[in-house]
Amino acid sequence: MLNILLSDRVQRIKPSPTFAVTAQAAALAAQGHSIIALGVGEPDFDTPQPIKNAAIQAIQNGFTKYTAIEGILELRKAIVAKFSRENQLKYEPNQVLVSCGGKQSFFNLAQALLNHGDEVIIPAPYWVSYLDMVLLADGKPVVLWAGIEQNFKITPEQLTKAITHKTRLLVLNSPSNPTGIAYTHAELKALGQVLLQHPQVLIATDDMYEHILWDRTFCNILNACPELYDRTIVLNGVSKAYAMTGWRIGYAAGPQTLIQAMNKIQGQSTSNPCSISQIAAQAALEGDQSCIQVMVKAFKERHDFVVQALNAIDGIECLAGDGTFYAFAKVEPLMKRLKMENDIEFSQFLLHKAGVAVVPGSAFGAAGYIRLSFATSLDNLQEAMKRLKKSVDNEQ
Repeated sequence: MLNILLSDRVQRIKPSPTFAVTAQAAALAAQGHSIIALGVGEPDFDTPQPIKNAAIQAIQNGFTKYTAIEGILELRKAIVAKFSRENQLKYEPNQVLVSCGGKQSFFNLAQALLNHGDEVIIPAPYWVSYLDMVLLADGKPVVLWAGIEQNFKITPEQLTKAITHKTRLLVLNSPSNPTGIAYTHAELKALGQVLLQHPQVLIATDDMYEHILWDRTFCNILNACPELYDRTIVLNGVSKAYAMTGWRIGYAAGPQTLIQAMNKIQGQSTSNPCSISQIAAQAALEGDQSCIQVMVKAFKERHDFVVQALNAIDGIECLAGDGTFYAFAKVEPLMKRLKMENDIEFSQFLLHKAGVAVVPGSAFGAAGYIRLSFATSLDNLQEAMKRLKKSVDNEQ
């Protein structure tokens, strides 16, 4: 058998843990097991009909050819209008790049910005792909731990200590995947004051869950510290707010020089995003926004139930989130009582004994935790919590 020598680059990284859990759950379900999948972060709602209608019309109109690499001008204008209307941020279309999902936006950024050994500060718990995409770009991830004891938020003191002459980028994700926690205006302003002292550091603010918030108004670091405009890149997309995960449209806005460099990277990888998806994204951004609140109301109801149910189990601690559709629970005390070595073993136990698929916290840089997605029906969540509690009780 031929022994193929793989690149050092690909051996630095690991497969997506969330998709691995989803695949394992699907395989067990295919074998006839009853599995409740709380792994993948995907709204269970359908894409709103007006958005689908716009895509269907695009197909019928023959809008099925290549577009500009950076996305059609009409969509980029819609994104510029969205930033102005909702975020009070001013951009021009040439400061916007549309990509095949938010993941590609960050990948483009890392490839366009980082040189070998450049440091990227990533608060943990973190979204699973940040670290690996930095490694693929020859960068060095610098992980700042912010556990449940500090509400999953880094402090200005932590940030100050972490910045070195090699620091090139800080990544902020608020509201956060996996924790559901959002920084306040005051907290972001305090971080901004630190960053103003280090002009070599750029900031990536990942706002993908901007609209899935309860009891507060969305704020990113540019709203709190406008002086950082020239070195901040805003990442967003239509996947979560409009239930459009499969349409694969993300976008980034920031300094024109950096956007142009990211466009070069995209030009040698995927080229333009799907033409039909671009029309659908434009319809989403320009159309009736009431569909968002319908989803957010359901997510909040599910959040309240899941957090209460988890905290009712001895050995589990779960903070109430500010948004998203995730609960991030500390299970370390329960693991120790059940004599389990780590959160991976605990997650496997839940999958095989309870038929509940969750993602181990170590995938997010948080050993001893689990992430549960409540982007499924309340009936499913009620059954999942019942199974979880029963399987734990039976082991004690």
